[in-house]
This record gives sequence, structure tokens and C-alpha cells, in this order.
Amino acid sequence: MTTDTEEPTLTIDELAARAGTTVRTVRFYSTKGLLPPPVIGARRVGHYGQTHLSRLALIEELQHQGMTLAAIERYVDQLPPDLSDHDLAIHRAVVASWAPDTEETLTQEELGRRAGRALDADDIERLTAMNVIRPEEGAFRVDLGLLRLGVRLLDVPLSHDAILAAREVLVAHSRAAARELSELFRGEVAERDAQDVKFLSAHMHPLVVQALLTTFQRSLKEELQQWLGASQVGRSS
Repeated sequence: MTTDTEEPTLTIDELAARAGTTVRTVRFYSTKGLLPPPVIGARRVGHYGQTHLSRLALIEELQHQGMTLAAIERYVDQLPPDLSDHDLAIHRAVVASWAPDTEETLTQEELGRRAGRALDADDIERLTAMNVIRPEEGAFRVDLGLLRLGVRLLDVPLSHDAILAAREVLVAHSRAAARELSELFRGEVAERDAQDVKFLSAHMHPLVVQALLTTFQRSLKEELQQWLGASQVGRSS
């Protein structure tokens, strides 16, 4: 399996098979600029990696939400060019959350299949803390939009208490931002008719979500850079 730090090794046929699509579709998306160009290796063979897979998964999710190809092109054009496959997975999880209902009830065996790995008791506890799953009698209520991201976070060295604290911080600030934005938009649509309000709501939701996500990612990157810079200065002194 490729990662951001590994050289892309998939041929276009392997990429299409892994993504569950066709070579023709991959080539079409490439001509539209939705996928970055492959790395050209020996014998002029193009090689693809995890970022290409993540982009294809994001495009598929956008299509599931009913976006046209033109709208998908606009969405992808607005993404920062240096997004890692992890960043793209976050975008896909957020896009999936636009769906009115992305939850299903699964047995632990089904949950493991959807997660792509066996889940032990500690994994279940951590996914529950992240609010990705909710244990029910003999089963789990699963937020499918967050499952892929939650499973990836299982390998991050964070304690159970840190996960709970992080979730509380995110929920509190997200609700505050949603409340203030709702008040702002409410003032804008107060004098409009119901059809205008519905149209504005449908189009603002994905745009606001993407704006919040991009702003948060940039702010978090700046904070981490400052933190890492300060820690390096501390070690050298």
C-alpha cells in the first residue's frame, strides 16, 4: 500500500481496479484536471499512488451527493494544490456528511469489513469516543461518513482522554461558528421568499463546510509549525 512518502507504484490498470472504476474514467478525469499527472517511470509507464486513489474516492463521493461534473471541477479547483491523501480523506468525510443519513446499524463483523481491518475492544472504545460508532444491543450504529477517517486515527498515538477532550473542543467551536453563521445568513434572507431561502441554503452548505475545513486546516498547520519550531528551539538551548 502506498503512502504520501512512498513512490507511486500503481499502473493505471491497478489504480482503476483499486478505485473500482475504469481506465477510461481515470483518463477522462486526468484530461479534466481532476487528477494530478502520474509519475513517469521506465519505458514511459505512468505510475499512480495513494493521492490518486484519494482523489478518485473524493470525486465518487461528490457524485453521490448529486454534483455535476462542472461543479466537481469547480470544487476540486478550489482545493489547495498540496493536499495529502490524508487531507483528501478528511474532505471526503466532510462531503459524505452532507448526506441526510449516512448511518447504518452493523454487527461487529460487518463493521470490521467496512473498516478494512479487525477491530479489538480498544479500537471500539476509541471509535466510540470519536462518535464514529455508537454501541447498541449486539450491534453498532455507524457514521459511515466518518468511519474511514476514524479508522485512520486509530494509528495516531492519542490517549482515550485526549480524544474525548479534542472532541469537546471541536464540537463547542463548531456549534459556535454554526450559530454565528446562521444569524448572519438569517439576516441576509429575511426579506426573501421561501424559494430563495431554500436555494441559498442548498448552495451555501457545501461552500461553508469547505471554507471552514480549509481555514481550519491552514490554522492548524500554522499552530503545529509554531509548536514544532518552539520545541526545536527548546532542545537546542
